[in-house]
Amino acid sequence: MWSKIITYLPSWNTLFQAGLALIIPLGIYYINTSIYSFVGSKGAKSKHNEGPIDQQHEPSSKITGNYDSDLQAIREAIGENSDVHFREFMVKKFHARSMLVFIDGMQDEKLMSEQVLEVLMFEGQQGQDQQEQPEGLSNSFIKESLMPLTQISEVTRMEELYEFILLGHTALLIEGMKEALLVGPPNGAIRSVNEPTSEALLRGPRIGFTEVLSENTSMLRRQGLNKSLEMKKFQVGSRIKKDLVIAYIKDIVNPDLLEEVSRRISKIDMDFLPESGYVEQLIEDNYLSPFQQAHNTERPDRVINALLEGRIAILLDGTPFALIVPVTFSMLLQSPEDYYERWIPGTLLRLLRFSGAFIALMGPALYISFISFHPGLIPTKLVISIIGTRQGVPFPSVIEVMILEISIEILREAGIRLPKPIGPAMGIVGGLVIGDAAVNAGIVSPFLVIVVAVTAISSFSIPTYSAGITLRLLRFVGMFFAAMLGMFGTILFFLLICIHLTKLKSFGVPYVTPFSPMRPSDWKDLYIRAPISLMKRRPVMMKTQQRKRRS
Repeated sequence: MWSKIITYLPSWNTLFQAGLALIIPLGIYYINTSIYSFVGSKGAKSKHNEGPIDQQHEPSSKITGNYDSDLQAIREAIGENSDVHFREFMVKKFHARSMLVFIDGMQDEKLMSEQVLEVLMFEGQQGQDQQEQPEGLSNSFIKESLMPLTQISEVTRMEELYEFILLGHTALLIEGMKEALLVGPPNGAIRSVNEPTSEALLRGPRIGFTEVLSENTSMLRRQGLNKSLEMKKFQVGSRIKKDLVIAYIKDIVNPDLLEEVSRRISKIDMDFLPESGYVEQLIEDNYLSPFQQAHNTERPDRVINALLEGRIAILLDGTPFALIVPVTFSMLLQSPEDYYERWIPGTLLRLLRFSGAFIALMGPALYISFISFHPGLIPTKLVISIIGTRQGVPFPSVIEVMILEISIEILREAGIRLPKPIGPAMGIVGGLVIGDAAVNAGIVSPFLVIVVAVTAISSFSIPTYSAGITLRLLRFVGMFFAAMLGMFGTILFFLLICIHLTKLKSFGVPYVTPFSPMRPSDWKDLYIRAPISLMKRRPVMMKTQQRKRRS
């Protein structure tokens, strides 16, 4: 009897695999929980140990109106910055000494010469003598009667004046006046508006954001008249300050979402934020997740469409990449071109992208599972063909796949870093040469070259580059699971990703909505891009103030 029972029991190999399938997710869960508790305790301890900020700072000194002392204070504050220039001149009508302070290359010299220097140095000689002159020179007289500039503001404290000068503003000091004037905006060398390089389309607008914040905000305004489009300005960076703007449509956005985004941005505390990627990492919900929780884009049309859905855009000075929050996984696989084409080809393109994302993530893992553990699941003729191509290959399938995948990733990275004229050619030629040489040398099989090539091409179909990087990273993890547990490990890997995505949120919005929680009303813009005439309501997940889209 016992012998019959033993025959029905699984083998030790199967029991070992089942045990690993149980232990691995539990271990990952406990490691993740331990990391969170450790980081949280460290953060709370550091916040508790931090003392009050800026308590020992001296009160900022005011501009006195004494030309010599103010000039001396500015020179001492500027220090040895050789790119800061001082242009002294005389306001002849009032016999007042004056000075322009500016940074070389960050002002419009023609504007300063014609509308500041000429006006002040020769004031009263071109029609002004015919009018009744005031008793003394004042800021109001300069702004209202002399300089025809659109941007003029006053500064009364020295510390603020230093900051504005270092930011590129031109400062005007006049003897006897207790306020300094900032005349004109900073005007450094800027890049012209070009087509976005990271999100190229066949049909759609050909403009992309630049590195100048004012240019980017104006591009959003030029999308069309919208009285509800508001932009809230912040200043980020404790040592090197930069402007940051959040854009939203006031009568659509969820007020709670707007408050949460403002709160997270106001808590940013870093010396310098050179790019919006810093902002993305500092405001995301879960920094341990490999998936991005803010969508970066160079396209103004994509940003304005996101705002109309109730999302919020974050624009940072000095970078052409804007952030859109909150983000969902399906949003990363959507392209603006889906809406510019008719709904049938748009749906087909979207389905191809979802299929490509699945192949880019699971292709090598499935190959290892079938070849090494479950060849019986493959049709017989195909198995015989694959085995024939692997004759003479000295490595197991996982090593074989790793060699070719790492080679492809190195070639892809090299093609990006090389100069544009030779980068694409290097990637194509390098892939062909290495693949053919590896097959001829017997290092890899021809069938694996096909699998890796299809996987690499599938990853190129993802419209968001950052999302493609995530899938490329997780692909290697899936290969490890497949090499350990075969098809059990591949399925376990996929389930772990699904569990993580189900728990993940972006600013309170579930990452895999409308799958979980299931909202069938939002499925019109998921796998299938329904006709625009049928998409009458905004996504339920955004909890917008106005659910109905207005034409």
